[in-house]
Amino acid sequence: MINLSAMLAENCTKSAVLFNSKKRVLEYIAELAHQRLPDISEYTILEALMTREKLGSTGIGGGIAIPHGKLKTVTQPILVFVVTKDTIAFDAIDNQAVDIFCAILIPEEQCQAHLTTLAGIARLLSQKELTRKIRHAESDEQLYQLIIDASEVMGTS
Repeated sequence: MINLSAMLAENCTKSAVLFNSKKRVLEYIAELAHQRLPDISEYTILEALMTREKLGSTGIGGGIAIPHGKLKTVTQPILVFVVTKDTIAFDAIDNQAVDIFCAILIPEEQCQAHLTTLAGIARLLSQKELTRKIRHAESDEQLYQLIIDASEVMGTS
């Protein structure tokens, strides 16, 4: 059971953003996460995400990526949800470009919680109808509400 409403804040949910590279979208995710985690620098957050990407792309297929990183000073998982207007090459497992990014920052010592969170997000985003709605959200607020509502229906809130 994952609590998405505790992990995701409206100011970390962005729809139709304009980026054209993997690095730039990860930098943007780090900027947003830094707002929730002011004690952790954008650079440290970006480094955690990039370290994980170097092990292999977090693009899970179907235009979706779940970048994630472990941080020593994070006490609970934080989500950043970004949908780009155009797809971005992300070395995903199906070689498709990505436009839905659900980034997770987790406490370094919480490996089991991390796996549960990843599985819950992957399960949520495996719903075709939901990802269609996510791609067509017209505002950050609408996108945020879609995700929270869907997670409550699934019992992952």
